[in-house]
Order: sequence, then C-alpha cells, then structure tokens
Amino acid sequence: MKQLTKFLLELGPLIIFFVIYKFYGIFTATAVFMGVSIISLIISKLTLGKISQMQLFTTVIIITLGSITLYLKDPRFVYIKPTIVYLLFASILLGGLYYKKIFLKTVFEGAFELQDQGWRILTIRWGIFFLTMAVLNEIIWRNFSESDWVTFKTFGFLPLTILFTITQAPVMQKYQVNDENT
Repeated sequence: MKQLTKFLLELGPLIIFFVIYKFYGIFTATAVFMGVSIISLIISKLTLGKISQMQLFTTVIIITLGSITLYLKDPRFVYIKPTIVYLLFASILLGGLYYKKIFLKTVFEGAFELQDQGWRILTIRWGIFFLTMAVLNEIIWRNFSESDWVTFKTFGFLPLTILFTITQAPVMQKYQVNDENT
C-alpha cells in the first residue's frame, strides 16, 4: 500500500500538469505543478511519515526552474528540468562509482539485497539510462512541438522507466543475496 501511495504522490502532480496544460497552457500548468508538488511532499510526510530524497530533490528543481520560467515568461526552463534531473542522477550514480560508492545500494537498502557486483552493474546501467533519458528529453523539446513534449514528458518517460526497470530483473535475480551466496 505504501508503494502505491508513493507512486501516486509522484505521478499525481505530473498528470495534473498535463491536464492543466491542455486547458490553460504551459505557464498556468507550471504554476499549478509547483503548488501540487509541494502539496505532494506534505501528503507524503503525513501519510508515509517521510519524504523521499528523490521527491524532495525533484520538487526543489521544479520550484526553481518553474519560478524562473514564470518570472522570465520563458518555457525553456521547464523543458530542461527533466534533462537536469536525469543528468544529476547519472552524475551521482556514475560519479559515486568513481569514488567507490554505490549510491543505488544506499537508496534501495532494505528493499532488496544484492551482491556488490550486482549493485555495480545496476548502477552503471541506471547511470547510462539516465544519460539516455536526458538526451531524449533534449531531442524532443528541441525538435517537436511544446504539446508533443508535454505529452511525452507525461506518458513517455514513465513507461520507458518501467520497461527499463523490468529489464533489470535478470541482474537482480542473478546477484540476489540468499543463503547460497552468503
């Protein structure tokens, strides 16, 4: 139940952004997205007892770039938000490996246990995935209409992430810590 609540709290603001955009445009959608993201943080704290670091980080980026977008009346700052988030995630994961830190293991600690080799493989793959998503966002917002970008942001990134996650199951199974591996 907690995972479903967390998922809805992270997806809800994005769906609301899409709906408001369709009726009122990018600037109103951005303002509402900022407010709904803050409300989502509050609800997360009240219902789950905590706020995930990823949700907090993403909300800070939404508020920062959304504010710049509204102040300058320039939607490019909203367009680049996914790029910045994905590049930062990739940098944290891949940079961590350089310093012999496996941040993915820290984030998912307690959810499942893997051998360190499995964590390294997943970290590299997720780092590359996030870099790919950043490039994809740049391609879409620079080469397609604003409406196409909003639609892909809402209905493209999440399915790609879910699909990528599913394709990582074999690595997770292979390197899962169990009685035989310990």
